[in-house]
Amino acid sequence: MGLAILAAIPAAPAEAQQINYSVQKIWDNGSHCAFTSLIRFKGRYYCSFREGVTHIFDEQGNAEGKIRILVSDDGDRWEALPLIGKTGYDLRDPKLSVTPDGRLMVVAGGSIYRDRRIVGRIPQVLFSKDGRTFTAPEDAILDAAASSGTDWLWRVMWDGKTGYGVNYAMRPDGGADLHLVSTRDGIHYDHVTALPIDGFPNETTVRMLPDGRMAMMVRRDKGDTMGYWGVSEAPFTDWKFSKMEFRVGGPDFLVLGDGTVIAGSRSYYIPSACKTALYKGTADGQFQEVMLLPSGGDTSYPGLLVEDGTLWVSYYSSHETPNASIYLARIPLAALGIK
Repeated sequence: MGLAILAAIPAAPAEAQQINYSVQKIWDNGSHCAFTSLIRFKGRYYCSFREGVTHIFDEQGNAEGKIRILVSDDGDRWEALPLIGKTGYDLRDPKLSVTPDGRLMVVAGGSIYRDRRIVGRIPQVLFSKDGRTFTAPEDAILDAAASSGTDWLWRVMWDGKTGYGVNYAMRPDGGADLHLVSTRDGIHYDHVTALPIDGFPNETTVRMLPDGRMAMMVRRDKGDTMGYWGVSEAPFTDWKFSKMEFRVGGPDFLVLGDGTVIAGSRSYYIPSACKTALYKGTADGQFQEVMLLPSGGDTSYPGLLVEDGTLWVSYYSSHETPNASIYLARIPLAALGIK
């Protein structure tokens, strides 16, 4: 099902130009489908997400969400690859990247429940050479300095031959500590530095800026709950953080060649009616909301990709279905005020 929407941007002082963008539901099988990632690999498009009975538990109280990956040649017709699961694990937030040796990599949260209570978190990684068959999920091995034994490595970003990600290590008091980690093989992760952020920091995306610095966007769920934006020069051990003007949830962002930052997140502006929102910003952490996507209820966790002047956004939402479905928006950058 496709949905075409018109957006107006200024073209001249006395007129406005109409720019089309599209939103298409690409997966709805009645399950709860959520937490997306989007990438291009070997000329094809891949969208990953968690598929389960509900947001966490099934009818028997088990939490065993699985990884679903869709593949497409054109973004219009999508093929579903077989579900990927691991007995006793709830596989969540599967995030895609391409390793330096040309493999498609998935990193996912591995939550372990007993009697509806979380008893463990072990990040999981898996790989594919051809984009169709994947290795079995295996434990990521974290440096003890970056781990509490109850961990969530939320996303991996590759810069040359080194991958970087942020692990949030749960504490017994209900808090969490953030650690930047690095990897050369996608399985073993070395400690780079601790990140001194309070307020239960958790989901964090890191990207490289055009000048070689690294930037990160951090979700916080306690205190004032505002997001944090951080920037550091290599070797990425001295971070300068600033508090953002809005709360983020399931954040992702991309950095264009001119330094413009495009971000996607859950919008909490109306707490009882969350939306998936897009933001435009700069490397110093100044952002403005530029678009709300058709969304509602349980929603967000976008994946972002820029192709030929068009922003592709995968996300999930429950505004049309009882359980969340997966959507793909394709938006000309000009509609976001980006030349």
